Amino acid sequence: EMEELAEHGVFLPYNMQGLTDEQIEELKLKDEWAEKCVPSGGSVFKKDEIGRRNGHAPNEKMQQVIKKTIEEAKALISRKQVQANVCVNMEMVKDALDQLRGAVMIVYPMGLPPHDPVRMEFEDKEDLSGTHAGLEVIEESKAQLWWAGKELKETKLLSDYVGKNEKTTIIVKIQKKGQGAPGREPLISHEEQKQMMLYYYRKQEELKKLEEDDDDSFLNAEWADNHALKKQFHGVKDIKWGPR
Repeated sequence: EMEELAEHGVFLPYNMQGLTDEQIEELKLKDEWAEKCVPSGGSVFKKDEIGRRNGHAPNEKMQQVIKKTIEEAKALISRKQVQANVCVNMEMVKDALDQLRGAVMIVYPMGLPPHDPVRMEFEDKEDLSGTHAGLEVIEESKAQLWWAGKELKETKLLSDYVGKNEKTTIIVKIQKKGQGAPGREPLISHEEQKQMMLYYYRKQEELKKLEEDDDDSFLNAEWADNHALKKQFHGVKDIKWGPR
């Protein structure tokens, strides 16, 4: 939603979402928050094709403030932190949220509408029931940890499953209770698969080109005649046989 806020401005009231300009005018609907929640430095119009936001986006400079902060917040809680031996904890998550909250305050000093998902998320009021995002939220009491097709019981230590080598790295997945073991991790990542497909595609194109270049018609060309030099010395280079 933060990207959408930067691209298309604040959230429209629910009764105006998905409607065309003609329908809004016909129904005499008005967005009371549009004049209150103006981005710092003015706005540029960029219509939201989905019809969820009002299209009055922040200017380019303010957009970059939001987008840069999004990248920094994502990096703070990225899985790459594991590779750097950094343990991601709730303090880091809160820090990432504070950074995002600060960026929104800079761009929208008057605040966001109370129905905007970004504000609702910051205030922990967003209702995700019935949404795809709601499926990704699992309450602690309903969660299970799985690794290598095994459920990690709360009554046991992690070392009971993976041994006591502290340098061991494992990928643990969270599932809702009763859903069984999650799908296994793919042998190769999506990026590796893409690179392999690109490699084989290039290889295939090279083979096609070699097949096309396998034509031996060039043997009839003058420069390919093995006796060209001998004919030149004997002065019979341009002699042609046949009736006039």
